[in-house]
Amino acid sequence: MPELTCHCGAVHIEVETAPAEVTSCNCSICRRTGTLMAYYSPRQVRFTPAPPQTDTYMWGDKSIVFHRCKVCGCHTHWSAVDPAYDRMGVNMRLADPDVLTKARVRRFDGADTWKFLDE
Repeated sequence: MPELTCHCGAVHIEVETAPAEVTSCNCSICRRTGTLMAYYSPRQVRFTPAPPQTDTYMWGDKSIVFHRCKVCGCHTHWSAVDPAYDRMGVNMRLADPDVLTKARVRRFDGADTWKFLDE
């Protein structure tokens, strides 16, 4: 079970499995934050403390909430506003580097076409 933490350690995240792939998106927020997202059902993610000590930010259609540590500012994850949406993104840059070296990095054009660029 991979464990992730922000820089200061205030937010700890556990995911059920290491991702086979992560997404590098070029939308206006992802390219600025430099995240590499892996996607999980919220049931597969555990936060310590729960709920996580994060600040939040929404933009655009306000369908997802971006979270960052209140202390060090690391972007930790995004969650859906609609609790019925069974998907969330976890920033795998917070994981041990060995987790990332085993994952395929997919490039996603979130700025324009909403398609993967490496297909």
